[in-house]
Amino acid sequence: MSTPAAEGFRMPAEWTPHERTWMAWPGPNPTFDTSDDLIAARIAWASVARAVLRFEPVTVVCGPGRSADAQTLLGPGVDTVERDLDDAWMRDIGPTFLTHANGELAAVDWTFNGWGAQHWARWEHDAKIASYVSDLAGARTYASKLVNEGGAIHVDGEGTVLLTETVQLGPERNPRWSREEVEAEIHAHLGTRKAIWLPRGLTGDYPPHGYGTLGHVDIVAAFARPGVVVAHQQPDPAHPDHEITKEIIGLLRSQTDARGRRIEVVEVPAPTVLETDGHWADYSYINHYLCNGGVVLCGFDDPRDEIAAGIFRRLFPERTVTLVDARTIFAGGGGVHCITQQQPKTVVR
Repeated sequence: MSTPAAEGFRMPAEWTPHERTWMAWPGPNPTFDTSDDLIAARIAWASVARAVLRFEPVTVVCGPGRSADAQTLLGPGVDTVERDLDDAWMRDIGPTFLTHANGELAAVDWTFNGWGAQHWARWEHDAKIASYVSDLAGARTYASKLVNEGGAIHVDGEGTVLLTETVQLGPERNPRWSREEVEAEIHAHLGTRKAIWLPRGLTGDYPPHGYGTLGHVDIVAAFARPGVVVAHQQPDPAHPDHEITKEIIGLLRSQTDARGRRIEVVEVPAPTVLETDGHWADYSYINHYLCNGGVVLCGFDDPRDEIAAGIFRRLFPERTVTLVDARTIFAGGGGVHCITQQQPKTVVR
């Protein structure tokens, strides 16, 4: 069977130009278990959509009959379409878009099982969203049997991908896959050739800390450009992520990318908040989103918000950095990156 990589497709880095951003609209489900939670989530999602809209088009997938209400909060300029949904994390339920040198667009439809079939998750409808969005975008769809999500991968566009052992190799997702088999499937669908494996994610991303993903990489580490990774750093020894992030940062610095470059790590200190709702906080600035000319950065009304914004301004001097309050999004299990999915612009190279 032919694969995207064999046919010349690859996943471009997030900083390359986008055609648009895709999002999903929050609806009633266990993640937003009260009407107040749902209202707050919709306000938070809308604030991210409007922040992204300053830089590129945005399309929001809404549940049947919910577009009109969504438009009230989204405001003018945001496109909506309707489709059955379970949750609202487009990074994970949406397609992973690929491009070809001939200008063709494709997408990977990973197998989705509710972040490892977690007890609170529903995915009957969400498992079909990647194919739906891919069709709307006019992309050629490649289905993968690997249980995976968009927040569980990060690429540099030059052959390197970041992965997490507790996600792709976890028994909740791919119990019968070896590391070699996972890497082969990832490379065949993303056009990558080297995987850098992190041992795990942040403490708050695992039970019993709420709606976690069991270790998504996009809250821990992300490429800022080839050879350069931004990484979450917990300065406070009282938080278990202090030791975890020290280990991850050390591992990253020991690695080379697909082109043989030693990885440079830019540490981004965690917000000062250590606990939320009686659990260890996993607030992270790493879960940012790069759009055309902009960086949409998670904000937490925290003294370190501006420190993080300064780091990203230095990393991306040609982009406008916008802080958006992400505390409500994190209460649901993710951040700005988790609710957005880029559709890259296709060009003939």
